[in-house]
Amino acid sequence: MRTLFVTFVVVMVLAAALPALALEHATEGIITRVDSTAKKIAVKTADGTEEVFHFTEQTAMHAAKGAKTGAVDSYLAGKEGTHVVVRYTGEGADKTATSVDDFGKNTVKVSKGTITKFDKAARTLTVKAEDGSEQTYHVAKDATIDTAHGVVKSTEYNAKRGENASVHYTEKAGHKVVHFIKGL
Repeated sequence: MRTLFVTFVVVMVLAAALPALALEHATEGIITRVDSTAKKIAVKTADGTEEVFHFTEQTAMHAAKGAKTGAVDSYLAGKEGTHVVVRYTGEGADKTATSVDDFGKNTVKVSKGTITKFDKAARTLTVKAEDGSEQTYHVAKDATIDTAHGVVKSTEYNAKRGENASVHYTEKAGHKVVHFIKGL
């Protein structure tokens, strides 16, 4: 009987932990719609598709002025056209935003290409673009990196030469600063 009870407790603990183990992914795009009633935001990605995300009181909102939890609808109200990075769990119509990073309007640029060099210590990434030119980017400490295995912190990112990536960056003081990298 005791073994049955212990097994039951272990199963319940694991079941409770499953949502925390959900694989987190990320996407970048432009806010096209905020529905406060349905608690959903729509984001048009660089490839032209629109993705819809549910948000909750636990969804964190990050902006230049700091972070807030549970303020997505009030913060994004009227901000259609704003560039964001959305971290989320789930798939298809069941995507739930865990955080939203606001980068403002007309600020984010995108480059696609092949990684030719990565210096983890200097946090620089060199990418050979589709047109053959090479660009070196500074990877922000808080950059979001979406890999086939989920989101990783930029400090844990190990880019490999020859990998294809989409690099989303802003320009600041003459430097190209990466805020989002998506493996292709």
